Amino acid sequence: MKTFLIGLIVGLILIPLCVFIYFATGSAPVATAAPAMPFEKMLANSALHSHIEKEMPKTVPVPADEPNFLAGANVYRENCAVCHGFPGGTPTAISRGMFPKPPKLLEGTGVTDDPPGESYWKVANGIRLSGMPSFSESLSQTQMWQVSLLVANADKLPDSVKTALYRPIPLPPAEPTPPPTSTPPTKP
Repeated sequence: MKTFLIGLIVGLILIPLCVFIYFATGSAPVATAAPAMPFEKMLANSALHSHIEKEMPKTVPVPADEPNFLAGANVYRENCAVCHGFPGGTPTAISRGMFPKPPKLLEGTGVTDDPPGESYWKVANGIRLSGMPSFSESLSQTQMWQVSLLVANADKLPDSVKTALYRPIPLPPAEPTPPPTSTPPTKP
């Protein structure tokens, strides 16, 4: 019994110490091109899904209709496409350099079967250590719901919305460049 208690105490001290040393000595991979840490994906996914399940809104205050899908398409093009891309499109330079790789939200499965409240939570709060920012400071709640409804219904969008997704993003008007100023040479 005494040996068991000593072993338990040593184990309770040794395991956290080894984890600390792993991180403190720079052994943990931190570059986006590095492989995942042991158990990283499992622990991160289980924590994320459990937390979202507790906090995500269960009701959607915005109807899933064409005007909201169109508005969501504009939000997606301006804020999301740079990382998550378009269906059939090639990954952007930004998305190729991210870890973990951002999911393609408008094609395949994985998001279209998520409840809109789950996508809304991710848009509003972001996901720590994934590159997914929080948009709660830059988008209105309505805009966050519109883009969440768009990705939740990506497999059944009307053609008008699909067309709007691929419309080029208008660039802001260019400001005229002031002519260069020249200063006359000064006399010594």
